[in-house]
Amino acid sequence: MATVGDLYEILGVSRDATQADIKAAYRVLARQHHPDVNGDPAAERRFKEIAGAYEILSDPEKRRRYDTFGAAGGTGGAPFGDIQDIFDMFFGAGGGFGGTVGTRRSRGPRSRTRTGEDLGTQVLLTFTEAAFGTRRELEIERLVACDRCSGDGAEPGTTASSCRTCGGTGETQEVRRSIFGTMMTASPCRTCEGTGAEILDPCTRCRGRGRVNAPDRVTVDIPGGVDDGLELRVTGAGNAGPGAGPAGDLYVSIRVEPSDVFQRHGQDLHTILDVPLTQAALGAEVEFQTLDGTERVRIEPGTESGELIRLRGKGVPNLGRRGRGDLYVSVHVTVPRDMSKDERTLMEQLAEARGERTGKREAAAGTLRRPEG
Repeated sequence: MATVGDLYEILGVSRDATQADIKAAYRVLARQHHPDVNGDPAAERRFKEIAGAYEILSDPEKRRRYDTFGAAGGTGGAPFGDIQDIFDMFFGAGGGFGGTVGTRRSRGPRSRTRTGEDLGTQVLLTFTEAAFGTRRELEIERLVACDRCSGDGAEPGTTASSCRTCGGTGETQEVRRSIFGTMMTASPCRTCEGTGAEILDPCTRCRGRGRVNAPDRVTVDIPGGVDDGLELRVTGAGNAGPGAGPAGDLYVSIRVEPSDVFQRHGQDLHTILDVPLTQAALGAEVEFQTLDGTERVRIEPGTESGELIRLRGKGVPNLGRRGRGDLYVSVHVTVPRDMSKDERTLMEQLAEARGERTGKREAAAGTLRRPEG
């Protein structure tokens, strides 16, 4: 039910706004919701509301009449049914004031055939499945067209009849009194839900709904490169539409199990490679497992902890296009803790050969350097 402040709320201004305020608010909203620049299907209806509100509030006389009628509606008078009632009061047929106000333009009966509702489900993938894609067969519960009445809702051999309440128009009329006189409005018929057709002999299986619950299996091809939280749409896998209408869609929410080895940033992967002190110092060929299998990299002599090795094209495939991200391997030099007597002797000999003091007897000279970045 619309309230007295609806037109002001549409433009986002207060009831004491000046004409300049109203004009400025209209210009901003009109640019934002104009159908030529806004692809949202609801933009056109929103734009019409904005234009209609401005047409009334920008005219001092129309604004005065709206404010007067609104105040009456808020104190026991007859309020508007919806915002269209307000526009029709000012712009519709018989739009004079003080006499009988004409009936709002009839919308006519709406079709019994409508698109079904969308459904949602969730699928859990391994890290590798998300990277390279997979196929899943999902079990869902959805509304399908009744096979007894073929989705019509009427018992086989019968058909829907003209609604006895609205006479097939899909609307019922209501007379309201206001300070301007008698106003007649139309609203969708509750008996036939605005379709103008009434099922007198409903199908015994679906009870006239034309749809029944049924388990179903849907095969979903999940492309490589998907990430956690992504939604895939499977067209026509939602509920069947009322009146044998087309089915809605199924939205599949992707959940991805985290990897024990890789961390993902976009299409790039990051991992840490533990390298023994001896291999970091002397250099070595090291093998490890990537998404594609075993990979061998060269550890250069003198490699320090934190150095990055970049493997191009070893990351996650790009979603919907060719190419892949990269794999970044961060080297972590491990220092032996539990050394044998022979190992410790060798380490001491190395320290002595390099002139490096060890142990607690005499402090070794340390060197500070400024962090990078």
